[in-house]
Amino acid sequence: MTQDLSQGGVNNRPIYSLVLPIFNEEAVLPILAKRITELLDQLDGPCEAIFVDDGSSDTSVIFLREMVNQDSRFKLIELSRNFGHQIAITAGMDAATGDAVIVMDADLQDPPEVVFDLIAKWKEGFEIVYAKRIKREGETVFKKISANLFYKVLDRMTSVDIPRDVGDFRLVGRKALTTFQGMPERDRFVRGMFGWMGFRQTEVPFERPARAAGETKYPLWKMLRLAVHGIVSFSEKPLRAALWLGLGISLMAGLFGVYALFAWLFKANVVEGWTSTMVVVSFLFGINIFMTGIIGLYVGGIHAEVKRRPLYVIDRLAGFQHGAEAEFDRRQGGTDRRIA
Repeated sequence: MTQDLSQGGVNNRPIYSLVLPIFNEEAVLPILAKRITELLDQLDGPCEAIFVDDGSSDTSVIFLREMVNQDSRFKLIELSRNFGHQIAITAGMDAATGDAVIVMDADLQDPPEVVFDLIAKWKEGFEIVYAKRIKREGETVFKKISANLFYKVLDRMTSVDIPRDVGDFRLVGRKALTTFQGMPERDRFVRGMFGWMGFRQTEVPFERPARAAGETKYPLWKMLRLAVHGIVSFSEKPLRAALWLGLGISLMAGLFGVYALFAWLFKANVVEGWTSTMVVVSFLFGINIFMTGIIGLYVGGIHAEVKRRPLYVIDRLAGFQHGAEAEFDRRQGGTDRRIA
């Protein structure tokens, strides 16, 4: 049965909605609660903070439930398991009812104080305002180099203008959010989706501080996975590269075949060795596996789409009022992306 995720009525709908995905952040939650409360107290209109627990295995959800009990502006979505950062963001944005929705990470590397700058740009008429990192504290040289490489690869491989040094910390207006909710793909790359939709967009520079507590939830392998998702979701260049590479290898193999034929016909002094044969065969086999893997990524994406499973499953809600399910379904455009 589908449960309501929206506010109880239209008249008390907040202007600002904060969305914060949570995964094993028990160490930082006490500091986060204080900073978010201070932020909400200073905003110039009704507001809400939606925390999305993405299947945490520590005590995060216990602390979050207590936060919701103490402040009616706090709301909690508990997903049934870990669906991933991008899906958790989507769940929170589906539940948001504000005119301006601000997505930020819970580790406080997205400083809550920057939200005021995002709102100022939104009031100037920009529909999407993203926070751009101009300094990254507390990160290793390897992390900075790999992050820079990540954005360079995205820039060259995708056909969508995705700003460099920009994560998911951004403000999204209601028009852009409605467009986002109408995009049903399962393999989600949120920052690419907002880049694709257009609208008036601008940036707010900020210095990214080190983590307040806890450990990063984006190690190298997750960054690589995110990069692959972004490229596959928004570019056909890998398929085209595989096509041209395959044609080039086939041409080389054909020329080598012609050379071998003439060598045999004219009895050329050519030593046919096992090593050279194995090198050629291994090279061609490796290229074939590489191209098959690229095609497999796209086929796998198609397979995930055609199953039409919900993006996420909700285990429990806290802080949400009931009686406005029709309004939520209307905002969803008739497409229900969750099960509860």
